[in-house]
Amino acid sequence: MHLCPLCNKLSESFFKKKDREYFLCPGCKGIFLEKRSLPDKITEVRRYREHNNDVHDPAYQKFVSPVVKAVLDDFSPEHSGLDFGAGTGPVISKMLEDNNFRIAQYDPLFHDKPGLLNTKYDYIVSCEVIEHFHHPAKEFALLRSLLKPGGKLYCMTNIYTHNIDFKTWYYKDDPTHVFFYQAETFSFIKEKYEFSESLISGKLIIFSYR
Repeated sequence: MHLCPLCNKLSESFFKKKDREYFLCPGCKGIFLEKRSLPDKITEVRRYREHNNDVHDPAYQKFVSPVVKAVLDDFSPEHSGLDFGAGTGPVISKMLEDNNFRIAQYDPLFHDKPGLLNTKYDYIVSCEVIEHFHHPAKEFALLRSLLKPGGKLYCMTNIYTHNIDFKTWYYKDDPTHVFFYQAETFSFIKEKYEFSESLISGKLIIFSYR
């Protein structure tokens, strides 16, 4: 039995493979890797640097385009944004800046600028980031606190559904992917962190704060 890092409920074993064991929370329905298998910072940095994060790569730009389009539809250049977990290639920032948007980049490993967490933003993007959260309760509380009233949080991640065979699911095989979400998990996040609305569109999840 392990405590869920999002809602703190006792969770039972869900899947085990060699030295990695995953647990399913009966409350928020999150699936998480046990603590002793969480990667250290060295492992995370090495893995992130393996990604092909060329901001000029058309395929990479197409991949993040749902987030970019949503921001362009919902906000305008005078609004302020934060690219949370920008990584080694902040392509979303680049594409928004090409449209004259103002967006700052924060990443605890590659853009460690704690001062950026002392202000509030109209929108926050967090693309392929939330599955890396070791402490999702803490991280979502932070993200919610950084939004202005009327703001939106845009997340992208692969969502686990019951028709996916977790054993063969490629998404879990990245050693830095440690927390997985179901639709019910996002409903829990909406309620716990007092977002006014949550919307799921494919891999894109949008939380609104009123």
